[in-house]
Amino acid sequence: MGAKAKQIGQCTVDFEKNGKQIGFFNLPLSVHDDAWGVVRVPLAQIKNGEGPTVILEGGNHGDEYEGPIALGEMIRDLDPGLVSGRLIFIPAINLPAVVAARRTSPIDDLNMNRTFPGDPRGTTTQQISAFVNDVLFPIGDAFLDLHSGGSSLDIIPSSVIEPVDDPVQHAKNIAAVTAFDAPMIVVIDNRGDPRTATASAARAGLTVVGTEMAGGGTVSLDAVRICRRGVSNVLAHLGALPASLASPQENEPLLYEIPGDGHVIAGDDGVFEPFHRNGETVRAGQPAGRIHFLADPGRAPVELHYAVDGIVYARRQPGRVRPGNCCLVVASPYRSSLS
Repeated sequence: MGAKAKQIGQCTVDFEKNGKQIGFFNLPLSVHDDAWGVVRVPLAQIKNGEGPTVILEGGNHGDEYEGPIALGEMIRDLDPGLVSGRLIFIPAINLPAVVAARRTSPIDDLNMNRTFPGDPRGTTTQQISAFVNDVLFPIGDAFLDLHSGGSSLDIIPSSVIEPVDDPVQHAKNIAAVTAFDAPMIVVIDNRGDPRTATASAARAGLTVVGTEMAGGGTVSLDAVRICRRGVSNVLAHLGALPASLASPQENEPLLYEIPGDGHVIAGDDGVFEPFHRNGETVRAGQPAGRIHFLADPGRAPVELHYAVDGIVYARRQPGRVRPGNCCLVVASPYRSSLS
């Protein structure tokens, strides 16, 4: 194999410097109206004393807001003297998508969370993910990746376990995810896709915490509160913040997983009517909803059914669907335990 491509871009934050820094990772972007422009990805660091290096990411998808809000507040408000170690914040990592309020980048139409480990010589999105994978992960001990359902899904606020094979790393992930103290803990493998940020962080040996904080293209008051508490809780658990900054536990850890057949998928073009709200218990074979054909009123709706037992974990937010759209997601009790 040939030598690894050199990282493109310029970082204005010195990762070895103590104190608080707020800067950018600048990626070259040459477009029609700006020959020598850059994409200015926000980057911040708070470093003080000895302790772990924790990477905190928001805005991997540009229409998911609770994480970026919580991280921006922490960048502005956190006293560096309270930190033990190094906190690296990338609160709007997929900046083009964040500015456009889109899941995918308007520059190359890529979903950043399906581009890892990235490519330093690829498109803008691939270069951003390569920076995270090649520059940040090697200096990190833990990674928090804050997501929500975005514009297309409304999800029960939850912390997410990234599946790993190593039992020691698995135990660390479970402990950190449990410390987040969300109403639910869900094991999600993204249909086995290895190209996500959390999967890449896990391969790099980091302790990994994911989240899904509501969604629907809005800012959830409850989810923002959960996210604020959860980030501080995890940092205290990791020893990067004092234990006194952790909040008292509010939730019993309820452990679920998304089984392979837990997604209810549209097979027709129309408008989906769900039959259940998030959190309701459902059974395999039970009607899940139906697709209506508004332009053809003589055609009867098509009914969709659940394939597994569990609870409704996520529901599609836009009513309009086409074949292949995910309409509902069922979470089932995890087959193992938290140990």
